[in-house]
Amino acid sequence: MPTKKDKEKEEAAATPKKEEPKKVVAEEKKVVEEAKVEAKPAKVEKTRAPKKHKQEKGAHALYKIEGDKATRLRPACERCGIGYFMADHHDRFTCGHCGFTRYKQSGK
Repeated sequence: MPTKKDKEKEEAAATPKKEEPKKVVAEEKKVVEEAKVEAKPAKVEKTRAPKKHKQEKGAHALYKIEGDKATRLRPACERCGIGYFMADHHDRFTCGHCGFTRYKQSGK
């Protein structure tokens, strides 16, 4: 009496293999991949311009020296004290330490 495994082997031998469609699909994929490669434009390498060297600001940018005296060009923060300069914006002075803001008076 044939067993279950024997029946499966006979059915597998009797059914035709489907290798041909797989090959066609593989060939179609190759053709599609080749078309994709051809469709891409060539990359153009961009060269970056060299960075411009910014002039560093130091303590000399915060003071003006006249003779033997040094005067401050920016005001000191009213909350933090003399050790903290305020940033000079177009319409206000702002302390970077505590955030205190003093608006400039408009010259109307």
